[in-house]
Amino acid sequence: MIIVYTGDGKGKTSASVGQAIRALGQGMRVCFAQFMKSNRSTGEQLFLGKTLGDDFYIGGYGFFRTEAERPQHRKAAQATLAWAQQHVAACAMLVLDEALYALRSGLVTQQEIESLLDAATAAGTHVVLSGRGLPKWLEARADIVSSLQEIKHAWQQGIAATRGIEY
Repeated sequence: MIIVYTGDGKGKTSASVGQAIRALGQGMRVCFAQFMKSNRSTGEQLFLGKTLGDDFYIGGYGFFRTEAERPQHRKAAQATLAWAQQHVAACAMLVLDEALYALRSGLVTQQEIESLLDAATAAGTHVVLSGRGLPKWLEARADIVSSLQEIKHAWQQGIAATRGIEY
């Protein structure tokens, strides 16, 4: 199965972690890679690091803000993609958190993601992808697509990111 969590609302990573927990509960091996997030010790990173060990990879360079940062972001995204390719056949589920962000930003290509999906299909590995900006070709290929819509968020009232909620 190819599962996608997308949309402008909060909760795409949380949904991906939930999907991973469901698979782990069934005794499945889960490999989880984060494309755009750097090692900042967020709650999910601390949990996944303890739970998955070497099957968890934080490969991001952080938020992609300027074109001057493109080479570093591309290098980080390519390293994350390489890690995923190395693990795709060994895992029952491969989670690619913020893969859509990396794709939309041009840090990974459609061909690279499609090649990884082909390898997962051949291996019988489920793939979970998250991020904003779902392309039509991936929507058509996915088996499950869920979109999270923001209706209201605390930041709109000037409330800063909250420990245990946003990170």
